[in-house]
Amino acid sequence: MNFLEKTKGLMKSLWKDEAGQGLVEYGLILALVAVGLVVVLGLMKDELVTLFTDINTELAKRP
Repeated sequence: MNFLEKTKGLMKSLWKDEAGQGLVEYGLILALVAVGLVVVLGLMKDELVTLFTDINTELAKRP
């Protein structure tokens, strides 16, 4: 069997192999959720800064 036939056989077996498919799908879902969180937190940035500033101010008032 020459190199070309071996490569062709390997490519066919890899194309049909679905062993890592589930892991890839979970990775893509996780990446999508992460991008969504970055976008939402970016849009809420001012409100979050105000919230934590108010909390810090109130905690500083306590003995």
